[in-house]
Amino acid sequence: MRSSEQPRLCRVAGRDTWHIYHARRRVSTGCSDRAGAEAVLAGFLKERDRPQIAVISCSSILDLYLTDRRTRAIPGLARLEWAHKPLTRILGAKPPEAITEAECHRYTARRRKDGVADATVRTELQALRAALRWAAAPERRLIAEAPRIEMPARPEARVRWLTRDEAGQFLAACKAHHVRLFVTLALHTGARSGAILALTWDRVDLGNRLVDFREPGRTRTRKRRVPAPINDTLHGALAEAKTAATTEYVIEWAGGPVARVKHAFRDAAARASLTGVTPHVLRHTAVTWMLQAGIDPWKAAGLVGMTVEMVQQVYGHHHPDHLRDAARALG
Repeated sequence: MRSSEQPRLCRVAGRDTWHIYHARRRVSTGCSDRAGAEAVLAGFLKERDRPQIAVISCSSILDLYLTDRRTRAIPGLARLEWAHKPLTRILGAKPPEAITEAECHRYTARRRKDGVADATVRTELQALRAALRWAAAPERRLIAEAPRIEMPARPEARVRWLTRDEAGQFLAACKAHHVRLFVTLALHTGARSGAILALTWDRVDLGNRLVDFREPGRTRTRKRRVPAPINDTLHGALAEAKTAATTEYVIEWAGGPVARVKHAFRDAAARASLTGVTPHVLRHTAVTWMLQAGIDPWKAAGLVGMTVEMVQQVYGHHHPDHLRDAARALG
């Protein structure tokens, strides 16, 4: 075959993937379906005259992206590392051009078969989309363009929150002092788990009753961390904890910071006979309690670092005046 002839798709004995035959060489597309292979071939034809863009797999892109995120200490790194594993296992060998709509649907079906919820599949595919967009950025040009990533529909939000009685039961079931302090901070500030675990005593002003969850040097993201006032209940708990502190961290155990409290929550929930209690549930609980008490959504949003739109959309129905003026207009 003359090298001037157009590259074409072909099958190879003993292989279940399509190959591109060009200049007396065969290159695997990584696709077993014809549609995906044709998409790879189209990308090959488009970019064959652009030698500055090398052939690269999704696995390589994911590795490079994860390394970059680690270097920058970007928030959400743990979630990205967790999503990296199934993405690499299932899609890693494929080039970006092979990530078609059909391939995304197959990935979703595969993960559902593994017993993974759609919300988790969305998180994984969002990580893939971010990595591919990062690779296609003008300052890198690892790939010509990022393919469109099709995801399962966003599941309907299910907000679990604790009643006052449930919160009391759960707090009583927390055996360790650092877990009880974590719960108290979460219930009385609505802060996220990561912000509470990263909190140091130099950002706790007991005199002016203010706790600042903004971590110095931390990259600002949409998950805002904000200062929060300290009420009487929280002030007593923090004052007591500070007298016994042995490290710079507010939440400490065995002379060091605490990485996570998920297992402690699971055990405490079991002792309290409560289901569905996670650290994030306490954030939902704080916002719900504020709305139930008639606090203006704008103030509630400001305290916990949410948007007013989010508070109104997810928690607004808890407010005693929610849509009552609209209902009165119909009377």
